[in-house]
Amino acid sequence: MRQVRFLRALYRNLHVTFDDAFVSVDRVAPELERLGVRITVFACPAFADARRPLDIPELAHDAAALPDELRTMGWDELRALSRRSGFEIGSHTLSHAHLTRLDDAELDQELRASRERIADELGACRYLAYPFGEEDARVNEAARAAGYESAYGLPGALGRGNAFSLPRVGVYRKDNNARLLAKTFAPLHRAAAAVRR
Repeated sequence: MRQVRFLRALYRNLHVTFDDAFVSVDRVAPELERLGVRITVFACPAFADARRPLDIPELAHDAAALPDELRTMGWDELRALSRRSGFEIGSHTLSHAHLTRLDDAELDQELRASRERIADELGACRYLAYPFGEEDARVNEAARAAGYESAYGLPGALGRGNAFSLPRVGVYRKDNNARLLAKTFAPLHRAAAAVRR
């Protein structure tokens, strides 16, 4: 019984995030919901409008070869997902732009219009994930000014304790079980220590 309580507490301390709002998130949603894990799916309104593949230049070849695999959720799918226990929809900007390359007006438009559109469609939008994990102090400040509560980057993010530069552990298709364990052991160990306190 003690182990079961420990595992439940550990799962409650995990926060699983998915960038790009691919339709494949639906395949894992029931199991994550059953485990009681918190999940945030980050969507781009420009893609949700058309339910089209994430056909950004960096993925053009993959989008042409595997359009179904890179298809993003539309608003109805995002709405249904947001109603599941533990799920929330956040912003991945309006169009998956390279934020650090934008001027101030473009940056504000990408961040503010995305948050407002998601909130209009789904009722709220508190979190942001930076496309490509690209951020700097100017982007962090723009995210705060656009009304987000916090924003996520990648490992090695700018600063500890900065709510607009929260690091994440990236898990990808090429990761086998050993890589997955290596990537998650330290964060899980820290979470387990916090649960035991």
